[in-house]
Amino acid sequence: MAIEAGNVLEGIVTGITAFGAFVELPDKKVGLVHISEVANEYVKDVHDFLKVGDKTTVKVLNVDDRGKIGLSIKQAQAGGEKNAQSERKEFRPKPEFR
Repeated sequence: MAIEAGNVLEGIVTGITAFGAFVELPDKKVGLVHISEVANEYVKDVHDFLKVGDKTTVKVLNVDDRGKIGLSIKQAQAGGEKNAQSERKEFRPKPEFR
């Protein structure tokens, strides 16, 4: 299967950093799951959710011009994209009282 935005793939965690986790995809390609895309809850430390060698399902968010692959674990889960969108709060200015 081609690695294109929107595809859901299986991968293996190959590295963990303070800002996310690297996941090896089919064809030995590696993508990054940013810390904000690891889970539907606040993630202070990626190690609390993943470890090297874990098999995980990821959704391809984007592939840039240089071939960097952005991934999401939370959007690969059932209803993950809807949950991620509902977490974003819409800015509404407070009404002014006179």
